[in-house]
Amino acid sequence: MAKSEEMRERLRRATAYPYAIPERSFLQIGGRTGELPADFGLEGREPLLAYGSNAAPEALARKLAAAPDTPLPLIRAELEDFDAVYSDHISPYGAVPATLHPSPGTALAVFVSYPTAAQRRLLAATEPNYERRRLTGISCTLEPGGSLAEVDAFISRHGCLLLDGSPLALSAIRARGRRFPALDQTAAKRLRAKRASSP
Repeated sequence: MAKSEEMRERLRRATAYPYAIPERSFLQIGGRTGELPADFGLEGREPLLAYGSNAAPEALARKLAAAPDTPLPLIRAELEDFDAVYSDHISPYGAVPATLHPSPGTALAVFVSYPTAAQRRLLAATEPNYERRRLTGISCTLEPGGSLAEVDAFISRHGCLLLDGSPLALSAIRARGRRFPALDQTAAKRLRAKRASSP
């Protein structure tokens, strides 16, 4: 790929973050996205909360390219009392990515993925700015029924991007009862760049 094409692709990736996120549970196999069978077995797989690009087929196809034939099930869910907000850092490809922040009264649209151990390692390798934490005492309602009271999630090491002391939600990620101001990726990048250039 020519350098100019690489730059255009980086800009596209950064601006498109968090990419198109399905409105239903799905099964990702390499670059293919399909229906999640009702009888898909989850034995041997531990749940991992997916939000931001980890809930987007386009990003998952890149992140799991080393295991293109292993299916990854993602179940649509709703996480109570949290929102997806901008992290206070820039990703390697130039986006201001998401992290989670407590937000009483907010119900955030998320997915619960069930990676294999190998897929979990591949996902972790793409998250150098995050650490995996166990969220406990939560209410995460799964679309087919049932709920989780605890689940692992990738949380930013850099905290939240703030404006006037408030975290800023990602307008591209759906939430009910949102309390924080919401920005799109372009506005978040502009704010982050302004902060970085301030003395």
